[in-house]
Amino acid sequence: MMDQDGFRPNVGMVIFNRKGQVLWARRIRQNSYQFPQGGVRDNETEEEAMYRELYEEVGLTKKDVWIVQTSKDHHCYRLPKRILDAHKDNEFLGQKQRWFLLSLEDESKLNDVINFTSSSHQEFDGWRWVSYWYPVRNVVTFKRDVYRAILTEFASAALGLDLHPHKHGERRSRPHSKRRR
Repeated sequence: MMDQDGFRPNVGMVIFNRKGQVLWARRIRQNSYQFPQGGVRDNETEEEAMYRELYEEVGLTKKDVWIVQTSKDHHCYRLPKRILDAHKDNEFLGQKQRWFLLSLEDESKLNDVINFTSSSHQEFDGWRWVSYWYPVRNVVTFKRDVYRAILTEFASAALGLDLHPHKHGERRSRPHSKRRR
């Protein structure tokens, strides 16, 4: 399935912990990391695809996480020509992604529940917690703009930061701040 512009529907997941770190998964047999992500099938919603991919890629289920936020818009990236040339059977030019910010129900059990062999097509073979903005500088170049946009959009929920510009003269208080009178 692909949209009229040649992008494959996809979902991405940012899993964060109480320290404001994100789960950074290592691609199998590579020294390359990324957030879990995967395609949306014809017969499923984006949320259903997210839970399926979450299980297939890192072994987590609906009971292990809760959805904190969903991206307002889809975020797209184009695959580089070298990747398209190497996989000529692909009919799509890139990914059109809906992103989900996920929090763990019980961080202390993550080592017990994470499983990279839940699917016959293993994507990852390791993971680590990294600082919230680390992925923007360290993901493959063609995904950086999407990672920057999505982490900026999720920063308020994940870190308690408001990074969205406001109209001149408009003031907004942080949700957890106390005003002095």
